[in-house]
Amino acid sequence: MARATWNGAVIAESDRFEIVEGNVYFPPDTVKREYLQPSDTHTECWWKGTASYYSLSVDGKENLDAAWYYPDASEKAKNVEGYVAFWRGVTVER
Repeated sequence: MARATWNGAVIAESDRFEIVEGNVYFPPDTVKREYLQPSDTHTECWWKGTASYYSLSVDGKENLDAAWYYPDASEKAKNVEGYVAFWRGVTVER
């Protein structure tokens, strides 16, 4: 079981997940969308493709670009396409 928490809220929880480069990627249906706000931020990974980001909003506090995902991952990273990973103070336990 993996769980992502921030500001006292469980953002994602699942016994299904992928680990890539030490990051836990949660299936999209296990992430609580009410805490996610779309971001205009995008970054490039040479082998996974273009990442898109979400900011988190919990109880009036914001954590900018604290989650990322690959909406159209490269062939080498198809196992995490659409899956969501976290950083910037989000606690991920497994």
